[in-house]
Amino acid sequence: MGSVLSQKTFPRLDESLLTHMPPFSRLEKNQIRTILDQATSRRYEAGAAIFEEGLPAERFYMLLDGYVRVVRITPTGEQVTALHIPAGQLLGIARALGRDTYPATAISASEAIVLSWPMRLWDSYVADYDGFATETYKTVGHRVGEMNNRIVELATQQVEQRVANALLRLINQTGRKVSDGIEIDFPITRQDLSELTATTLHTVSRLLSGWEKQGLVESKRKRIKVRDPHALVVLAQT
Repeated sequence: MGSVLSQKTFPRLDESLLTHMPPFSRLEKNQIRTILDQATSRRYEAGAAIFEEGLPAERFYMLLDGYVRVVRITPTGEQVTALHIPAGQLLGIARALGRDTYPATAISASEAIVLSWPMRLWDSYVADYDGFATETYKTVGHRVGEMNNRIVELATQQVEQRVANALLRLINQTGRKVSDGIEIDFPITRQDLSELTATTLHTVSRLLSGWEKQGLVESKRKRIKVRDPHALVVLAQT
C-alpha cells in the first residue's frame, strides 16, 4: 500500500473548508473554528490505508479532497471493494454503528486530504452541534441503502447488468464531464470493477472490450470513461 505523505495540525485552516459540508453546515463560524482547532490534517498518496478493518476505532475522519475505496478482507485474505466515497463525507464513523473497531479498511483511491479527530470527541459533537448527528445518520443510511441495492443486484441481475449499474453509480458519484463523455474521476482498474460486481476479472475485461467496440465506454491506464450513458442505462435495465 501507499503511505502518508504528511501529517500536521493546522490551527488556522479556514472555516470555509467545512461550512458547505453537511455535518457542519448548520454551525456558527466560531463552532467550526473550534472543530478545526481540534482536527489533524493528513495528505495521503494513492493506495494508502487511512484506517484498517478490525483495529480500534480511535479516530473519525472527514475526506476534504480525493476519493476513498472502502475494502473488506475475506477470511482467506482476499481484498474486496465494497464502495467508493467521494470528498465531503465522514469516514471511520464506527461510533455511529455502535462499534469500537473499524468495520472495513479505507484506502485512498487517489491522492487525498483528510481531517481527523479523536473518537472521544464524537459524543460531544453529537450533543453540541446541530445537524451533526442527523447528517451523520443520513450518511449511514445512504451507505446501507447502497449496499442493499448491491445485494439485490447480485441476487437478481446478470453480470452485464451489474457491471453497467456499477459504472453508472460511479459516474453519478464521481463523474467528471469531458469532451466525449463522463470520466470516473479517480484511477480504477478492471480488478476493482470485478470486486464491486462480484464477478471475475476476465468477465469484466470481456464486457468492457465489447462495449469499447460499440463506442459505449473507453478504458485505458486505470481510467474509465463512459461515452454513452444512455446506452448503459438501457443495458442495466434489460
